[in-house]
Amino acid sequence: MMEEVSAGGVVIFGNTILLLKKFNGDWVLPKGRVEKDETLKETALREVLEESGVKAEAVKYIGMVHYKYKNLKENEMVYKTVHWYLMKTNSMDCTPQKKEGFVDAVFVHIDKAKNLVRYQDEKNIIIKGLKML
Repeated sequence: MMEEVSAGGVVIFGNTILLLKKFNGDWVLPKGRVEKDETLKETALREVLEESGVKAEAVKYIGMVHYKYKNLKENEMVYKTVHWYLMKTNSMDCTPQKKEGFVDAVFVHIDKAKNLVRYQDEKNIIIKGLKML
């Protein structure tokens, strides 16, 4: 089984959270793979910037999530760990990264964001992160 480690952010601006919309219509939090010689926090901040154009600052570590998925190209199961950080930004300017597969990047009201995100583990991370504010 392959292993993959990623990091991402729950980015807060006022009472809104940054969400990205994928080409297939799913709303997700920004995240991506850890690169060589990068800390988890550096990865999370870089991925937020790359995927949304948002410059954020990491405030607290929220926690990690584990799940398995099938890599169809390699026909192999992947055991993935995602580390999440609570982040703040002072600007709502964002640009979705089309080449990463995102059609929209928006700050959504906290209450609405919890219902919009596609995956239960991301909902849980949002709820956990908000309790840390």
